[in-house]
Amino acid sequence: MRKSKSVLLSLSVLMASCVGAQTPPSTEAIKKLIEPRLGVNVKVDSVTETPYSGLYEVRIGNDILYTDKTATYLINGHIFNLSTGADLTRERIDDITKIKFSDLPLDKAIKTVKGDGSRVIAVFEDPNCGYCKRLRQTTLKETDNVTIYTFMYNILSDDSFVKSKNIWCSPDRSKAWDDWMVSGKAAPAADAKCEAPNDEVVELGHKLGIQGTPAIFFADGSRIPGAIDAKSLEEKFSKVKQ
Repeated sequence: MRKSKSVLLSLSVLMASCVGAQTPPSTEAIKKLIEPRLGVNVKVDSVTETPYSGLYEVRIGNDILYTDKTATYLINGHIFNLSTGADLTRERIDDITKIKFSDLPLDKAIKTVKGDGSRVIAVFEDPNCGYCKRLRQTTLKETDNVTIYTFMYNILSDDSFVKSKNIWCSPDRSKAWDDWMVSGKAAPAADAKCEAPNDEVVELGHKLGIQGTPAIFFADGSRIPGAIDAKSLEEKFSKVKQ
């Protein structure tokens, strides 16, 4: 009986030692495991331990995925805090995609001032983008006291480059842009000697990871991908330090 107790005690000590010896895997170890499992030419930029449910954040460019400590499972979706309603994944994406607004080459954008121009945004738009036209015809038309820097980001067709150059080379670029986007009135053909920053803006958009238009950037460096209504824009302005 004493021998049995001794054996059980020894086993208990051994099990406790094994448990104590286990340490959570490093994020670098998880990265090495998951990267080859995601496919050829997929580069994982970082793996970060999250404070919820033992999940690890896997960042690939501006995309956020989640995995477990063994890199066996992959979760593609947003995580919400049900107590606060906060979209934790959206907040994280907003954080990693922030830019320094002052670094934008504003000389390559069309400047439009409405009202006192006290609030500032930069908008990347394609002249053939239907959602961009809707943004101009509704939200931005209804919004006052704002300075808008429009980067003509030609990603939809070769014709976009032609339209953008014609608008850029117009005597009044801001008016020519609104004439086209709001009223459907095309700008006259550009002089052959006029140069537009089309290629530079495309390169800038790729650098910023802009995959679609419109894309709106605010003074604090945050962004909103896609068109939004006037109320949502005002709510965003109220949270941004100009």
